[in-house]
Amino acid sequence: MGAHRELHTALLDLEATLKAADLWRMPTPEARAFSSQQPFCVDTMSLLQWLRFVFIARLASLAEAGGPMPAKCEVAPAVAAYLQQEQTPAHHQLLVVRAVERVDKVVTEN
Repeated sequence: MGAHRELHTALLDLEATLKAADLWRMPTPEARAFSSQQPFCVDTMSLLQWLRFVFIARLASLAEAGGPMPAKCEVAPAVAAYLQQEQTPAHHQLLVVRAVERVDKVVTEN
């Protein structure tokens, strides 16, 4: 399987995992929230909003276009910390973090 196809599959799995954990449905951030210069747009949206509307969306576009992969991707630790802080049920934390780790791995190794 090519790297872009593998990334597409990993992103679909992440989306399905977020939906199963009831972490997918949320308000869309205002347009100005996307112009944040802070890591993970921490000053304009929640981490889960960033994950859904920025991270997944941008990587899906990259996979579709066959563009170059980022040099590294280390999002899973931030997601793990956020979910723990939000007191997300442990089994959902584990599944979501594993799905993000898979995306990190696909991006970093290709």
